[in-house]
Amino acid sequence: MSAGFQLGVIGSLALSVASSVAIVICNKALISTLGFPFATTLTSWHLMVTFCTLHVAQRLHFFEPKAIDGQTVILFGLLNGTSIGLLNLSLGFNSIGFYQMTKLAIIPFTVLLETIFLKKRFSESIKLSLLVLLLGVGIASVTDLKLNLLGSILSGLAIATTCVGQILTNTIQKKLKVSSTQLLYQSAPYQAAILFATGPFVDQLLTNRSVFAHKYSAPVLIGEDQDIQPANSILEHKNSSFLISGRLLEGIIGFIVLSCLIAVSVNFSTFLVIGTTSPVTYQVLGHLKTCLVLSFGYTLLHDPFTLRNILGILVAIFGMALYSYFSVRESKKKSANDALPVSQMPDKEVEPLLATKDSNDTKKANGLSHDC
Repeated sequence: MSAGFQLGVIGSLALSVASSVAIVICNKALISTLGFPFATTLTSWHLMVTFCTLHVAQRLHFFEPKAIDGQTVILFGLLNGTSIGLLNLSLGFNSIGFYQMTKLAIIPFTVLLETIFLKKRFSESIKLSLLVLLLGVGIASVTDLKLNLLGSILSGLAIATTCVGQILTNTIQKKLKVSSTQLLYQSAPYQAAILFATGPFVDQLLTNRSVFAHKYSAPVLIGEDQDIQPANSILEHKNSSFLISGRLLEGIIGFIVLSCLIAVSVNFSTFLVIGTTSPVTYQVLGHLKTCLVLSFGYTLLHDPFTLRNILGILVAIFGMALYSYFSVRESKKKSANDALPVSQMPDKEVEPLLATKDSNDTKKANGLSHDC
């Protein structure tokens, strides 16, 4: 693994963390304080702005588009869009604690799927570090576990679609030799389309409010004379104002535009991280973001923070450190044992996404195994 590649991975991880934490803080202000609760519709706008931005970048020759099989990219885009809608429905029909458990379940389910279908092996050290991580995040974020049948079904579907979507994000990039930018450019319109079609109905189901009837012109001042109001205080503090980088923004539209611009970086870094690392590493990174959001919520928004939160965050960070250490150690060991770098093994990399019988027979004749 070259130093340039390692630097690129570190950069993609840093970009993902920074942009994700920024969009959570922005959306928290938009949804909780300014009273714009239409999260699924907002996500569809995120994806459309992302596609438009990438289209402009492509026309300016910042990257070259690459054709991907139409059926593959459409199904992939629809699957990812569906997973976003299901996660929002899971949050709407479950308690916060059960929703956090749903997010925690994505890692072990991803490990299970990769082990069964991709024949990927995870060492006991990696499994132990993931267990410590999940324990820490659970302590920090899970409060109540109220169960209901519909919520449990939605959570199960959300877990399945999210895991499969993230595994495919990694697999398609490697099997079809497309970059994260090329894959996002091809799939974003389909993700946006399904959320455009279903988002308003999902949001109305969850909030009993219509995105089409919402007032977008109510001015909200952002100045230095008042503190940020706590979450869910919009009904009592309609004229609340707060400081963001010392600049003046007015109205909900300003925050929607800001959220969409940040989302371009979030979507790009998501595909980049999954493509250069793995779905499991991306989920580990996601829990780091959870810890950072909890910390920023306490320091910036004055959210309640207990000893349990602190203990859980520390345990989670320890688990992340263990995962990083064991991942790097095993990566170095694998690199040392490989006779050739991955980039010089065309027979394995050019295998089609849906292998045929002839291609499998050829691989067996060449002595190649199916192990990842």
